[in-house]
Amino acid sequence: MPGVQGCLTPYPVVVTTAETEPVSGPAGMPFAAPDAGTDTVLGGRYRALTLAMVSVVLLIAFEATAVGTAMPVAARELDGLPLYAFAFSGYFTTSLFAMVVSGQWCDRTGPLAPLVAGIGAFAVGLAVSGTAQSMWPFVLGRAVQGIGGGLVIVALYVIVGLAYPERLRPAVMAAFAASWVLPSIVGPLVAGTVTEQFGWRWVFLAIPVLVVLPLLMGLPALRRTSLRRPPDDRKALDRRRLCLAFAVSAGAGLLQYAGQDLRPLSLVFALAGAVLVVPAALRLLPRGTFRAARGLPAVVLLRGVASGTFLGAESFVPVMLVTQRHMSPTLAGLSLAGGGVTWGIGSWLQGRPRLEPHRERLVVLGMFLMAAAIAGAALTLLDAAPAWTAAAAWAVGGIGAGLVISSLSVILFKLSPPSEAGANSAALQVSDALASVVLVAAAGTVFAALGGAAGAFTAVLLPLAFLALAGVGVAARLRLKTG
Repeated sequence: MPGVQGCLTPYPVVVTTAETEPVSGPAGMPFAAPDAGTDTVLGGRYRALTLAMVSVVLLIAFEATAVGTAMPVAARELDGLPLYAFAFSGYFTTSLFAMVVSGQWCDRTGPLAPLVAGIGAFAVGLAVSGTAQSMWPFVLGRAVQGIGGGLVIVALYVIVGLAYPERLRPAVMAAFAASWVLPSIVGPLVAGTVTEQFGWRWVFLAIPVLVVLPLLMGLPALRRTSLRRPPDDRKALDRRRLCLAFAVSAGAGLLQYAGQDLRPLSLVFALAGAVLVVPAALRLLPRGTFRAARGLPAVVLLRGVASGTFLGAESFVPVMLVTQRHMSPTLAGLSLAGGGVTWGIGSWLQGRPRLEPHRERLVVLGMFLMAAAIAGAALTLLDAAPAWTAAAAWAVGGIGAGLVISSLSVILFKLSPPSEAGANSAALQVSDALASVVLVAAAGTVFAALGGAAGAFTAVLLPLAFLALAGVGVAARLRLKTG
């Protein structure tokens, strides 16, 4: 990757489990402990580590669904509706930067320190937002949360690559996806009830208490796997790469802001955002990403296409159901809940050992399903289509997303030397987040320009469906040529 040389650390990297002796790779290269081929992610060797990481993902998932429900009430009570968009862009902007920091941190010292720091920052950000007396401190808390989220997600990916043998990694990614199912269903309901009965602040202040469980479970498990490395002073943080990450983050924030403001001045913000994002992204992501070069670049590009198109469409489907089919907000939200369940199913399917030889084909199938789901949701605009069409389409799309997102993570592990696990995991997450921000901002601009009429939803959803379909061609380039 540009800016990251991925040199081997001269220090021996020790990997241990409760049942095995320390193991280190050639020249200090880390890898998982010898695999007998019979243990599972919940077996004796990996149970504590798996449960610890799943509890962290559950925390993040519940925060995402609960805070999204309480956010409008918080902004109204803090007289901050004009700054509402910043509460979201502040999170995404700082998380983009933190992902790159976490990748370098993990490659330099191992994933334990960035994981713990990320969980701590996540909790501090929630506390700052929950105690805010005006909107700007609230936005600041969201920005701190973004730092924590960015640090955590990359560290989790690195742990999967270092601690688990290749045959178990699909199952771990399936467990991560399954961790979103319950929060996506009950999170909004619980958050809505707490907001109505006790106030929005308790949605933010109660979640940090949940941090205690991941910390209590995670620290001993991580220490037993000894994923920490002795500090390597010769592998210092790449300042050039950090500057590029800052440029991408700032540019993404400007693009997101411009996409929600149709005043002529917003064109200045959009242009400034593009000037920052485009050259920095070209240097920050693997060389060849934007031309879908075979192997790692295609994996990173497709992750952005998959996440950006699905999230972009998901942002507008509930509004479409409320304004065009006159559903209640609750019913419109529940229409997408099935997608969360089937996402877990799709991720579970890709983890079946019998399907491992067909992983690239699973990605192709998943992209087809996602494209069909986005186009199918647009059919709900037709009076002849029943209102549940969007729910059915999103359930199909969820299966596709589960197949694609988890499979791309597994393929990334195969293509990443351990010394580059952090940098490559960061690139995957940056592509995911950056594409989501850019596509949602672009869709928002089109939607606002067309006045939010029925035609505006068509103009948003169909291009996203075509882009997802184009991802099928990228999926054909995931495998490196052999021979």
